[in-house]
This record gives sequence, C-alpha cells and structure tokens, in this order.
Amino acid sequence: MKRILVVDDEDNIRLLYQEELRDAGYEVSLAGNAEEALKIVEENPPDLITLDVKLPGMSGFDFLKELKKNQKDIPVILCSAYGAYKQEFQLWASEAYVVKSADLRELKMTIKEILSN
Repeated sequence: MKRILVVDDEDNIRLLYQEELRDAGYEVSLAGNAEEALKIVEENPPDLITLDVKLPGMSGFDFLKELKKNQKDIPVILCSAYGAYKQEFQLWASEAYVVKSADLRELKMTIKEILSN
C-alpha cells in the first residue's frame, strides 16, 4: 500500500484528504506544519507528499527546499487555494500543482498518475 503524507495547517483539509485518500486505497499520515512533516519524513518516508504552500512557521516552499536536500525521490504535489502560485510551481521542484477544492478528483487523479510512474 502506497503511503501519502498530507501537510496542511487546516484540520478540515487534512481530515478530508485523509478520508478520501484512505477510501482510494492509500495509507495516510498527517502533519499540521513543516517541522512535523520533516520529522515524519525522516522516520518513515512516504511515497508521495501533498503540501500546502502557506504554513505557519516554515512555508511550504521552504519545506520543499529542505526536503529535496535529503529526499530527492519523494514526489510532492503543491496544494493551495491560491491559483497565483501555479505559474511558479516548477521553480520549486514539485511534481504537480493542484488548486484546493472540496472536489478531490483532480488531486486523486494526479496522485494516481505520479505513483504509477
């Protein structure tokens, strides 16, 4: 079973993603901030990370830079409510950018596509 780490500071988003991704057959870990996520990655690296751009403390972009120093092979999907970041996502070494929505079809399709490669 593929493991996904959901990094988001909003409880409702983390729980929604957890429920939907578990229903889709994934094992899901949750982190509310970048520091917590780095600890999880160090202890038990996931197969994929969904990452909010705006996090308290260390931003999603800073987390991504830190992650890629040691874990270059973990694919990351940036998730944000702000479509403006979409033009810049390639600069941040992520595999995809998904605008947050209550409809998770695009996110699940993107995850499936990345993990099947």
